[in-house]
Amino acid sequence: MTTVDIMLPYYGDPELMRAAVRSVQAQTDPQWRLTVVDDGREPGVPEWFAALDDPRVRYFRNPENLGITGNFRRCVDMVEHDLAVMMGCDDIMWPNYVATMRAAVAAMPGAAMYQPGVRVIDGDGAPVRTLVDAAKKWIGPPARTERARLSGEELAVSLLRGNWLYFPAMCWRSADLKAVSFREDLTVVQDLALVMELLLRGETLVTDPEICFDYRRHAMSESSVQAFSGSRFAEIRRYLYGVADDLDAAGWHRAATVARRHVSTRVHALTMVPRALRHRELGVARNLTSHAFASRPAGRPAEEAAAEPAPSSPTSS
Repeated sequence: MTTVDIMLPYYGDPELMRAAVRSVQAQTDPQWRLTVVDDGREPGVPEWFAALDDPRVRYFRNPENLGITGNFRRCVDMVEHDLAVMMGCDDIMWPNYVATMRAAVAAMPGAAMYQPGVRVIDGDGAPVRTLVDAAKKWIGPPARTERARLSGEELAVSLLRGNWLYFPAMCWRSADLKAVSFREDLTVVQDLALVMELLLRGETLVTDPEICFDYRRHAMSESSVQAFSGSRFAEIRRYLYGVADDLDAAGWHRAATVARRHVSTRVHALTMVPRALRHRELGVARNLTSHAFASRPAGRPAEEAAAEPAPSSPTSS
């Protein structure tokens, strides 16, 4: 029986982390192991895990802060079973999560990635509908009542128009996760980079419509617009231009065109400009506007001259 390695890279609110741990402990399917890798120094956390005294739960505290990407990479290195999850430390697994993922793998083996149904909750744990998540549903594949296998350039185009996956809810084939891992030079788009690399290697994604995971989306305070200043969008732009070259090399010219245009990230930047102006963050506003209207490098003449086709569904089987 395949055990699911649930990896939880932790930094932040101890109470939300404890709720995440309890949700894993409540799984109806016992074939799991939880590993918490603490990248912070919150008081009382090691003592709480010691008192938990659950042999299914491992806890490690990093000797020094590794940062987001460093801690994620350490978690990948510590995976030992055939399936792995990189769970968010403020998210919630429904009791049926492990059972749902193991059933999906059994029914449609061989995929590198499995995406279950997800409910979005706010900071207080209440279900919420946001513009971002409405866009994910519009951009993503049509709603299905059965599992589907997606792959190839059609899936790449769909994800590059707007990443509709919920990364912390995904279950991965560990060998593929370890083979690619997270790029050391990325922090903002490391999840998309991982998925795109696997697609370019010929791997597939399975979607399962059964909802079994709460993804917590915290409301963004107006002042937090500074966190999305130019450096973050610069990373996104740098990654998308770079992956466009990889897509062209693979013959996926339509996907490369979408990556170079990156319309969704431009629109995202524009929506944040009014908040930056309200807080008189003029430098942030300039950076956001610069990203929104940045000219893209010239692509291959053939595909750049052609108009981008209308959105279509990812390839499925």
